[in-house]
Amino acid sequence: MNTNKELTHKLFLQREQLYKHNSYETEMNFYNEVASGIMPKMKRSKDIYLSSGYGILSDDTIRNMRYHIIISIALITRFCVESGMEMETAYSLSDLYIQRVDKCNTIDELDNIHYEMVSDFSKRMRKIKRGNIYSKPIVRCLDYIYDNLQNKLSLEELADYVSLSPQYLSKLFHREVGVPFKEYIIRKRIEAAENMLKYSDFSIIDISNYLAFSSHSHFIQTFKKYTGFTPKEYQNKFFRTNKLSDKINNIT
Repeated sequence: MNTNKELTHKLFLQREQLYKHNSYETEMNFYNEVASGIMPKMKRSKDIYLSSGYGILSDDTIRNMRYHIIISIALITRFCVESGMEMETAYSLSDLYIQRVDKCNTIDELDNIHYEMVSDFSKRMRKIKRGNIYSKPIVRCLDYIYDNLQNKLSLEELADYVSLSPQYLSKLFHREVGVPFKEYIIRKRIEAAENMLKYSDFSIIDISNYLAFSSHSHFIQTFKKYTGFTPKEYQNKFFRTNKLSDKINNIT
């Protein structure tokens, strides 16, 4: 079998059909969001892996989707280990979900397992990043913040969510988390912005808007205050610093 000949032919066909894979940056951003404890705003897997942006790993539709999901599980596992998940836990979770995927016989079953897996790893990483033991209202607040970083958030909104008065929640949050409510949200938005600047192809304005900063100039000013760089400087310095090959060199 002449692999080079087959590769050349495949690349030719893809060019002729104007086909290309999804961008490296998009994939990196997805895996890093999970490893950061953020549940990605994702489409269902059947709309992702069966779309034209993903390679054809098998002519059988179900097998093709199964292969893609197994790859996704393997990569998420490695990213989460690098970000602090205990190795044995991560690899055991990986084995568990791959075994479940192997037993799936329909697109919908695979779709549900993939969503469950991404959500599970995200929640576990969220707890790891949180690090401390908090009261139930604060845990619910932190989870709500993680899930809504892209929206305007107010103390009154969170207080209503956890059925506490804004004044009491403010004191409780500061006492347990160590920083005021607004400060915590800013820090988490800056962390998310750093991740997007490193691994996504979103523009700085898009990131500013997505993370609900009041203006582009406010985003630049705040980002520099917390990182020492403007968003552009940070992007130039750190974009793609962690190569995907470094993340997957132990998969096989």
